[in-house]
Amino acid sequence: MAKLKNKFSIINQHTAGIDIGSRKIFIAVANQDVRSFDTFTSSFKKAIAYLKDNNIESVAMESTGVYWITLYDMLEQAGFDVCLVKSTMIKNVPGRKTDVQDCQWIQQLHSYGLLRSSFIPDNYIRKLRSYVRLRRTNIRLASDHIRRAHKSLDLMNIKLHFVISQINGVSGLRIIKTILNGERNTDTLTELCEDQILKNKRELVRESLQGNFREEHLFALQQAIDGYEFYRQKTLECDKQIEKLLHQYTLNLPSPDKINKPKVIRHNKPQINNLHLNLMKMTKGNDPSQITGLTDSTLLQVISEVGTDLSRFPTEKHFTSWLGLAPNSHQSGISNKKKKFRNSSVAGQIFRISAQTLVLSKKNALGAFYRRVQSRKGKLTAMKATARKLAVIYYNVMTKGIDFVEYSIKQYEQTIKEQQLKRLQKQANHFGFTLTPQLD
Repeated sequence: MAKLKNKFSIINQHTAGIDIGSRKIFIAVANQDVRSFDTFTSSFKKAIAYLKDNNIESVAMESTGVYWITLYDMLEQAGFDVCLVKSTMIKNVPGRKTDVQDCQWIQQLHSYGLLRSSFIPDNYIRKLRSYVRLRRTNIRLASDHIRRAHKSLDLMNIKLHFVISQINGVSGLRIIKTILNGERNTDTLTELCEDQILKNKRELVRESLQGNFREEHLFALQQAIDGYEFYRQKTLECDKQIEKLLHQYTLNLPSPDKINKPKVIRHNKPQINNLHLNLMKMTKGNDPSQITGLTDSTLLQVISEVGTDLSRFPTEKHFTSWLGLAPNSHQSGISNKKKKFRNSSVAGQIFRISAQTLVLSKKNALGAFYRRVQSRKGKLTAMKATARKLAVIYYNVMTKGIDFVEYSIKQYEQTIKEQQLKRLQKQANHFGFTLTPQLD
């Protein structure tokens, strides 16, 4: 690779750049030929020994898929300062794309101090993240099997899932399992529902249970229910691991003086003992779960992604930018071009999902804000803007200990009215007019 001609001064001494692939890693050290190693654990140990032999202190590498994780852990344990960077920050010169040149380019950029390390939480949070993400995956796979159950019911023209809200609830599963055991009498099946359903929908349930029971569709339904229960069991196993980890982490932490009553979690509630208490111990009494749209389940997911120490983010703008929730800027000359939404991080996606739950909220200001933005700029912009607002509130609660106070729609509308009047007054003064209130 030709020597880079510039006037940059070397800031980071004793650096190396690593390009990681599924089968090989390539290591560039200044004034040395590029070395390649296999991706076996024994090869990683040889690579670490090679770095130590060359007195390397800091290593930069690209976050390629999941291949970087093991090497990152081993380098960190060996005492190296590891700089993990996104691929968008180290794009090579077009037409010069090879693994050898990539690692040399990474090493040069790192030596000049031009790379910014990605946020990597501590080892405990990374461990918690693995369990929480696996739990979320199991929930998604369980939902896939419920959709297959819906299809099987439709093929038999059984409309139970149109009458009750969830066939994976107590009443729905009880009825489906009884059907799979051979029962066909609609009156008997109807009586398996909970009293609240029977009080309001008895006749609809009875009508929905008349269908064309075919063997192949019943078999598919059985497969779907078995798959759902399998992944629900795996979700519970994840909950036990998370509970164990939370207990270990908070065992010697003091309980906060004031603990708010936890919110009710409606869907996929973690079966974790003392979840709210342990989360409050981790956050030192700061309670983001009281924010509109957030619960203990949401807080657990966010903490598993970013931890409890947000000092890495100097301001709320840094935090929302890292989440992928900051407004996009794509200005060129006098034009400000439109640009597609940047993909959110996993934590950013959690705030987006929380924002979606506020669409139908009729009592709080955040729901009114979502609908107001949606009416002017569309659903995607409204969801991102509301998610950003939630993230800002979360940041302030976690870093400043500010208690969240929920505003009503009337208070929000009054604030908007005052802002509009202020703008009108400013425009009137600019054009030499005076605003006069209209008399009734």
